[in-house]
Amino acid sequence: MRDSHKWLAIVGIGEDGLQGLSAIARSLIDRAEVIVGGDRHLAMLPSNDQRPKIVWTSPISTSVAEIIQRRGQAVCVLASGDPMCYGIGATLTKQIPIAEITIIPAPSTFSLACARLGWSLTEVETLSLCGRPSSLIQSYIYPGARLLILSEGKDTPAIVAEILTQRGYGDSKITVLERMGGTHERILEGIAATWSETDIATLNAIAVHCLADAGVVSLPRIPGLPDNAYHHDGQLTKHEVRAITLATLAPTPGQLLWDVGAGCGSISIEWMRTHPRCRAIAIEQNSSRLRYIADNAAALGVPNLQIVEGKAPNVLKDLPQPDAIFIGGGVTANGLFDICWSALKPGGKLVANVVTIEGEQTLFKWYEKVGGNFTRIAIQRAEPIGKFLGWRGMAPVTQWIAVKS
Repeated sequence: MRDSHKWLAIVGIGEDGLQGLSAIARSLIDRAEVIVGGDRHLAMLPSNDQRPKIVWTSPISTSVAEIIQRRGQAVCVLASGDPMCYGIGATLTKQIPIAEITIIPAPSTFSLACARLGWSLTEVETLSLCGRPSSLIQSYIYPGARLLILSEGKDTPAIVAEILTQRGYGDSKITVLERMGGTHERILEGIAATWSETDIATLNAIAVHCLADAGVVSLPRIPGLPDNAYHHDGQLTKHEVRAITLATLAPTPGQLLWDVGAGCGSISIEWMRTHPRCRAIAIEQNSSRLRYIADNAAALGVPNLQIVEGKAPNVLKDLPQPDAIFIGGGVTANGLFDICWSALKPGGKLVANVVTIEGEQTLFKWYEKVGGNFTRIAIQRAEPIGKFLGWRGMAPVTQWIAVKS
């Protein structure tokens, strides 16, 4: 007997349509009083099906509101593949308790692709470019990487091939898998540098085996990227100091960083590169540096970095509450500490780097209020002195860290 609390069913359907469904999935569809789906899925129903239909609108929030208004009626949503894998299920469960929902997944696009290619799903990088910037792929590229990408449409494979080629991965093997699981399934293969396929189905997934050209330097996910990975005007936290600073900030997945006085954005970019769910807001007042931040974020695969133009502390007032704050410039601004400290979540970290005596004096005043620890970071690099090598010291950085209890 159907649990009356579970009024909403979400049923994943493959390209093989209704006949590919299990008995339980079929019964959920048959018993439903209202059916929800896109045109492609609703067309799978018998032509004489008289039940009310809700077709997805843009924005989708309108349709979600309409579903919620039907609470108590038996509603069935038809979804592609696994509804919880970049699908509508992930959207609906944010607004409707799982206790009210039955979800029956079909194999995801990723599972089907692995079955076609003989790849192990736990050893591939999975991402979606549906409604997302294509530069997201940049942070997933490394030698030997196997990528599975949900495509936006028929043009996505060419965009991916172009990004790989520009990045020095032109030898990478690309496989486009169209309409998997149905009678129209087709697989196309090629190499990134010479990719020229244009006759591609809208419904496709892309598999990439990343192969680097000779001499290409791979960029790690861990902090401390080479300084030349960034466009900058000199306002750049040098890579040794950046690695230490990010180790101190200690990002974990899902956390939000405020990067105050972001310069060219290196700290917030490397915070986000540590995990796809890490978020950051870069705050910077210099307009040419704002362009650097946007360019660097796209080039390094974190196009969703939020950039806020303006002078701290004024622009900080309405931003979402951070798990960590880094202050890399402008510590002497009036009232900066109070706003940052009160905004920070309990257990959150505030880390500030300075290179001036005035900056140190400011940090010491903050230390007198809330404690914390000081570290001095002095880096020397070997450089030519005539025919010999000698040490050249960079300006020492004083770093203060405080944890909000």
